[in-house]
Formats: sequence, structure tokens, C-alpha cells
Amino acid sequence: MMAERGGGRGGGCCPPMDLLRSEPMHLVQVIIPIESAHQTVANLGDLGLIQFKDLNADKSPFQRTYATQIKRCAEMARKLRFFREQMSKAGLLPSAKSLSRADIDMDDLEVKLGELEAELIELNGNGEKLQRTYNELVEYKLVLEKAGEFFHLALSTAQQIEFRSQQTGEESLDTPLLMEQEMTTDSSKQVKLGFLTGLVPRDKSMAFERIIFRATRGNVFLKQAVLEDPVIDPVSGGKVEKNVFLVFYSGEKAKNKIIKICEAFGANRYPLPEDLCKQVLMVTEVSGRLSELKTTIDAGAQLRRNLLQTIAEQYEQWNLLVMREKSIYHTLNMLSIDVTKKCLVAEGWSPVFATKQIQDALQRATFDSNSQVGAIFQILHTKESPPTYFRTNKFISSFQEIVDAYG
Repeated sequence: MMAERGGGRGGGCCPPMDLLRSEPMHLVQVIIPIESAHQTVANLGDLGLIQFKDLNADKSPFQRTYATQIKRCAEMARKLRFFREQMSKAGLLPSAKSLSRADIDMDDLEVKLGELEAELIELNGNGEKLQRTYNELVEYKLVLEKAGEFFHLALSTAQQIEFRSQQTGEESLDTPLLMEQEMTTDSSKQVKLGFLTGLVPRDKSMAFERIIFRATRGNVFLKQAVLEDPVIDPVSGGKVEKNVFLVFYSGEKAKNKIIKICEAFGANRYPLPEDLCKQVLMVTEVSGRLSELKTTIDAGAQLRRNLLQTIAEQYEQWNLLVMREKSIYHTLNMLSIDVTKKCLVAEGWSPVFATKQIQDALQRATFDSNSQVGAIFQILHTKESPPTYFRTNKFISSFQEIVDAYG
């Protein structure tokens, strides 16, 4: 009874052992004409039933026949990675609707990818320059508004003191020690005060103030105003909490020291006119330029997004084509070239049942490449241990992929 149930690989109640044992393998040799080598390897790769042996193991990657073609494919793959990074930053995903293999010439694709990369780099560069200018103008407008308040407050305070003195006829504690007539008599002895304005990071503002005070030995007047909202730094491009500063100084030496301290602390300096009317006009002018720049930046961003959407529609197809082409040339580098340099010799392992399919693939490659000579297929007898090949079904294919992944 046991013998009857277990008799034969496919008979009885026991399942066949085909899925648990490797298929019979043999070593084959293929002699391929040079003009049909690319198409032959492509057809065999699509078939996936032959494992090529590396017949050029003694050569470095740069000494192999198709090193130049692999370098070209690697450069195209780099451009595609650049496109992927830019699409990720823009929040776009490659479209998967056009994954069918199209008849695209690799030379045309190389030129197209180069043109798209150059255009995208130019758009990025222009956008960064415009954005930096925009951020600088935003900071400049804040400086004009905050520093202008200092001047306006000082002027109104001086006017109020003068008005009270005229009304009472008495000098108060806020009245200047020198009368206006005494101050204007000898103009050569008057000291001209200069000032610098800008923005400094808030976390560095206290140290910034102390360093300026010590470097100038206290011969400065520094005023700071806190900005409520963070601003985008033109240099780093990140949001930073900043303070507007206004420094009054006397002399060129003090000015040079303050400028160097500003550079060391990353404080951005901006020019400020002394006249209040000019300050108001400057605020209006800067606001107009900001509006124009915002329109230009939005138009450039839309143009860049349209370009990235065009790339996203073809990205997967291009990426698949480049990876496939690179794999073909990697395989061609494993083949040995004949002494006549007219054919390539390939050796590899394949299942016995796949012999007819491999021969059909070789015939199709000869026909598609318009080669006058077909590839020669022959079986080699060897005592080497063959690799294994397991036929899989829907259930065990996932387990076989795990084994293939770990080798």
C-alpha cells in the first residue's frame, strides 16, 4: 500500500518533488557576432534563463571593452537621481502610467537628459538669486521701519523739549547744556557722528553689544529693536529670529571695528538715509520692488514645477531604460572577445529545459539586428558543480526571492 501511494514523482497521493529540487543544469557556450551582441544579451536578459560566467575576471572595470558605455549610463543615472531629488523637494512623485518599453534611442535620451539638467540647474540658480534678493529686501524694509522709528522718536522728543522750554522759559534737566547759538558758532570743533544699521541674530545680540562696547571703549551708542516674527536669512536660507540694531559712532577707526564685528557675528548691514522723508520714500520703493520680485519668483517657481511634472511623466520609463542598458553592458563586459574582434564568446549555466527558448531568443536577436551571421549555441561538458535553479509558483516565489536576496 505504501509503495503504491509513493510510486513515481507525479503519481499517487504524494505531491511531485519538482518544486523542492533544482532543475538539471548544463554549461553552454554562445558565440555572438559583434554587431548583434547588444540585442542578443538584451533578449537573453529578458528571458532570464542563463547565468553568465565572467570570462574577464583578471581585468579591472576600466580595462574592459564596454567601460565607456557603462560610464555614459552612470552619468545618465546621476542626472536621473538629480531629477528625483528635485521632484522630492517639490513634492512630486514619478508617474507610473507609462512603464511600457518605448523605442527610445540612448543617444537621443542622453542629449535630452543633458538639456533638461541644464535647464533645471539654470532655473534653480535664477530662483535662488531672486529669493536671496527678496529676503535681503525684506530685511532692508524692516530695518527702514524700525530704525526710522528711532530717528522719528528722537526728533519728536527734541521738539517736545524745545517747545516746553519756550513755553516755560526755564531750563529743564532734558535741555541741552550748550545753547543752539553756541553750538553753531564754531563748526570746526563739532564732531560728526556716523551710524550703521542692520540685523543681528537674537541669540548673538547680547554678545554683539558687549563686543562693540569693549572694542570702541564705550564710545558708541547702540539701540536694538526686537522683531516679532522670524525672518529668512539671505545667506543660510533658514528662518532666524533677529534684532534690528542702530549704532552711532565717531571716527573711521570705530566704524571699521564695528564693520568687522558685524561680519564676525553674521549681522547683515543695510544703508539708511538720515533724512526722514528719504526714509519714507525708500520704504515705498522697497515695497514696490518686493511686489515685483514676488511676481517674478512665483512665475519662475511655476515654470520649474511644470518642467518637473514633464520629467515625472517619463521618469520611470527613462530610469528603467538606463538601468537595463547598464546591465546589458555589464554583461557584455563578462564576455571574452575573439582574436579577430568580430565576435564575443559567452559561457553560462542554464536549465536543460530552457535550451529551445534560448535558441529562439538568439534567432530573434539575429533577425532584429539584421546580422548576416547567427549566433552559435553549443553545450559544454564539464565536471564543475552547477548553480541551482528552482521553478516557482505563486506560493513559493516569495520564499525564493528571500533566498535570492541573501545569495
